[in-house]
Amino acid sequence: MLRFTPTSLRKAVLRMAYAGSTVHVGCAFSIIEICAVLYRNHLRYPGFDPRAQDRDYLVLSKGHGVMAQYACLHELGWIADDELDRYFGDGTRLKGLSDAHVPGCEVTSGSLGHGLSVGVGLAMAAKLRNTDQRCYVIAGDGEMNEGTMWEALLFARHQKLDNLTLIIDENGFQAMGRTDEVLGLGDLARKLESFGFESRTVDGHDEQALDDAVRALNASRNDRPKAIVARTVKGKGVSFMENENAWHYTRLSADTFAQAMVELEER
Repeated sequence: MLRFTPTSLRKAVLRMAYAGSTVHVGCAFSIIEICAVLYRNHLRYPGFDPRAQDRDYLVLSKGHGVMAQYACLHELGWIADDELDRYFGDGTRLKGLSDAHVPGCEVTSGSLGHGLSVGVGLAMAAKLRNTDQRCYVIAGDGEMNEGTMWEALLFARHQKLDNLTLIIDENGFQAMGRTDEVLGLGDLARKLESFGFESRTVDGHDEQALDDAVRALNASRNDRPKAIVARTVKGKGVSFMENENAWHYTRLSADTFAQAMVELEER
């Protein structure tokens, strides 16, 4: 049985980040529970095939958090164990940003503000094909600074894409500082409602609350696209990373890797 436990997923992220001597640990950690709930309970892959024509879609618009998604694909068996230890290395297919060449990754993203538009297109295509496919898009709160995000929201409501669910990772930070200091967005849930979305706000690390919100929105039949504002902690799970924006760009040393793994073992 696939469990997608947050602790095991965070350990996989640490393995990748340490092996590749690369960054973006904090922003991967903040979406761990979101990814776990979606992969465990909601995403459908007929025939266990990541390329199945009638699969559901998970679009990682905040592509720099891709290690969280790779950790889930590893649990599914679509990424081999040894690939985690070659992350970001020469010849690997696992790059530091989401890449559509990796089965299970729907978009090549990382240049922020584009993934939601792709997700809207996938949701509309499913509507035109008259399938029951759903499209989930994970975006960052800093990414909501991009004008293309709001254009996509308008289009989604106009086309009545009730098979689209946007999940915003509201961890309060972006690359260079706090989101409220860089460009305040106010109450995102209210803004989304004003754009015609049906929205919920939840603790983004409470798996039951996330699952309940997804189920309630999926069950709602009102022709409105859906949204979840998930309030999260950047770096969640390791004490010295939590709410510390330096871990957007800090690489693990042997000592910090060992310390982080010990903390996760104790959970």
